[in-house]
Amino acid sequence: MKKKWAAIFFIMVMVWVFPSLCIASASVTVTDMARRQVNAPFDPDRIVCIGPGALRLIVYLQAESKVVGVENMEKLTPEGRPYWIAHPELSVLPSCGPGGPAGINKKPDLEALLAVKPEVIFVTYMDASLADDVQQILGLPVVVLSYGAFATFDEAVYDAIRIAGRIVNREKRADDVVTYIESLQMDLCKRTRDISENSRPSVYVGGIGYRGALGIESTEQSYIPFEWIGADNVAERVKASIGSHVAMDKEALLKLNPDVVFIDGGGLLLVKEDYRKKPEFYDALKAFSTQRVYTLLPFNWYATNIDTALADAYVIGKIIYREHFEDIEPEKKADEIYSFLVGKPVYENMKKQYGPIGQKAPFLD
Repeated sequence: MKKKWAAIFFIMVMVWVFPSLCIASASVTVTDMARRQVNAPFDPDRIVCIGPGALRLIVYLQAESKVVGVENMEKLTPEGRPYWIAHPELSVLPSCGPGGPAGINKKPDLEALLAVKPEVIFVTYMDASLADDVQQILGLPVVVLSYGAFATFDEAVYDAIRIAGRIVNREKRADDVVTYIESLQMDLCKRTRDISENSRPSVYVGGIGYRGALGIESTEQSYIPFEWIGADNVAERVKASIGSHVAMDKEALLKLNPDVVFIDGGGLLLVKEDYRKKPEFYDALKAFSTQRVYTLLPFNWYATNIDTALADAYVIGKIIYREHFEDIEPEKKADEIYSFLVGKPVYENMKKQYGPIGQKAPFLD
């Protein structure tokens, strides 16, 4: 009996003095976004994120200190992604593979992954069969996450945030992130829901990234900044190319002739160059002839910048429904959003790269 109580006392002391030992041995089972049951260590100290937007979600969860390796793509193209700008410490981490659009749903660099000794691998846009193969080869849990429909905003990303949050011990933060995004969405909707159809100008956004930078023809039917404010998106009147993405024919754009045009920062340089070569096309568009052309911060840059999408929605609202957004200072609002989601007010860094959010297109001067 004495030995039994001594053993119990020893266990209690170990739990009290070294609680981390007990936590480290715990595990959690999740159903990932590929509908796979994955058993992973709970609250791991070492994780890696591969594929479009995987690292962004971990930063949103305030778990970036657990990351032990990053993709080369993140280091080679640091601009346009607020989560990376806010955490320069990530840039000194070793490589865990090449990354980039060419690596989507392809077998990752297994040697590079093993070299950084992760306990859990988070990956986006990977089929279940490939994720199973990688997990079996490496002997490490591979958790598939997703933003839903590629290159747009899909509320499926909320599931990804919550799945990752369960594993990295950030469940409350995951709920807070989802609640914050939804609260801004509701605010945008509330501001614009009573605007009559006759008071809604037709709008178009070009230059949206889709597996790389694209020009004026690249747009989205389900462009969430427009949807959140009930804007009349002319892209909804044509057939989508892939999912929500539209490769707009220039003749079709001339026929649609939107009242206001927005240009995504990711494609701004391409649009500027195209304007220089073909001014007659652009000048035939009502928005260009009346100089109602404005620039936005990049919507898609290695999956959707949800924070930037929100900031863009507020500035678009300010431009086309000014009286409903009189209290909004777009630059201040952008930093409020960035501060909550990525931990720092990085708007000034984005501004240096892409110009002020909502500015009139500078190449029209």
